[in-house]
Amino acid sequence: MYGDKKHKLKFNNSTFPMETFFIRALQLILSLSILVVLHEFGHFTFARLFKVRVEKFYMFFNPNFSLVRAKKINGKWDFKFLAKNVPANERPKLDADGDVIVESKGKPVMEQIPLAELSEGDWRKYPETTEWGIGWLPLGGYCKISGMVDESMDVIQMNQEPQEWEYRSRSVWQRLPIIIGGVLVNFILAMVIFAAVLFTWGKDITPLKNAKYGLQFSQVMQDNGFKNGDNIVKIEGKIVEQPGDAMEKLLVEGKQNITVSRGNQLIDLTLPTDFAQKVLASKETEFISIRFPFVIDEISAGSPAEKSHLQSGDSLIGINGKPYYIFQDIANELNASRNTEIDVSYVRKGQVMQSKVQLDESAKLGVKMVPPNKYMQLKHVSYGLLASVPAGIGLGWGTLTSYVKQLKLVFTKEGSKQLGGFGAIGKMFPKTWDWEAFWTMTAILSMILAFMNFLPIPALDGGYVLFLIYEMITRRKPNDKFLEYAQTVGMMLLFALLLYANGNDLFKAIFK
Repeated sequence: MYGDKKHKLKFNNSTFPMETFFIRALQLILSLSILVVLHEFGHFTFARLFKVRVEKFYMFFNPNFSLVRAKKINGKWDFKFLAKNVPANERPKLDADGDVIVESKGKPVMEQIPLAELSEGDWRKYPETTEWGIGWLPLGGYCKISGMVDESMDVIQMNQEPQEWEYRSRSVWQRLPIIIGGVLVNFILAMVIFAAVLFTWGKDITPLKNAKYGLQFSQVMQDNGFKNGDNIVKIEGKIVEQPGDAMEKLLVEGKQNITVSRGNQLIDLTLPTDFAQKVLASKETEFISIRFPFVIDEISAGSPAEKSHLQSGDSLIGINGKPYYIFQDIANELNASRNTEIDVSYVRKGQVMQSKVQLDESAKLGVKMVPPNKYMQLKHVSYGLLASVPAGIGLGWGTLTSYVKQLKLVFTKEGSKQLGGFGAIGKMFPKTWDWEAFWTMTAILSMILAFMNFLPIPALDGGYVLFLIYEMITRRKPNDKFLEYAQTVGMMLLFALLLYANGNDLFKAIFK
């Protein structure tokens, strides 16, 4: 949430905004598709293990119609493409005179259609096999288990006597694994992906002690005692290894006592108790970064840098007569000089030179930087197959505990404003396709999905678990009508949260 512990720094933003949007959107959809399908497959597997029917299994939602749906009928697969959904197996109930029976509110009473009255080609005639499909709305997916009060709100089925193939006819000890199957799969999946990532790519560590030019701090951190060029040495008396570790201890764990190196001195700082709230309220996006020299690696064609005859290897040492040589300082000076002509001082092959550069609205020179890892020694850790397994489990558990600690910030005024929906999640993926980053982000989302689904909220898996625990203790099932009301309330809460989080994304996109 507040920084990648691997702390990879990339400065090649050559992709266009729309291209970046599609790359991130594709990564998000692919990642969520994998996670949702496997989550629902966890429910499916345990349901079938206990001989419970699964009526539908869908990747993505399918209001009104589906991109593709398939069902095995009499041993043969039947496929439908871009087809309307199968209608519910119900009809208005008639009285002895053939008139429609209505409820007190004027709505017709519905009943299930006997299977014998359905035609041979009607999929509803074969409820013993699962309908598989792909919907058109890529916001999740679902697994409809027979005889279960879920988001489908199939009241007609629930009004019938429990059948031997239904979820509600199983013992509580069989229903429990059916419910937690999805969370279990996501939890294990995260560990497996983390282990695979470590085995394939290893892990890069950015040791703070190797930051030769110190750290760059956001304005709110400077307001609380930090100075650009400081290096964090200890927090609460313990040595801190990486920038991401420092941010987690300061923002998530609320540590207050920091020791920084400033020149040849060690300085002790004490942060206020509301420091995390101040950071969130600042709306700044980067709180700590590694300082490094502004050395040009590549120059974009037609850029201000090319027009001013700057070259690869040039090392900038000043802007408008001000002695700047650190990337962040120069970037800040460029931002303050939009749409103006500036004097740039730089070193080329040992000689100090100067050029005039006309900046446009973007205030960019149009160059790719020599990355900071060229100026500091990174630590790369490789993992063999056996070593990657416990390391992946440790990384997954650390991710979970860190996320749980971060939740306390959500319940603050400043933290609630930081809640984001699909847009915020999409921005967590890299601007260019990177398989290591993709799988790492997928593992993180898998762990988050497992935890969020286990919260004791009706309509989530944790809500069902809560009712099962109640049944274990009281030896009495909650009333089906109560479960329907609880499901409705839970869905309303989730939709409200979804609207709020995505509304935050939209507000930030329009007004910020």
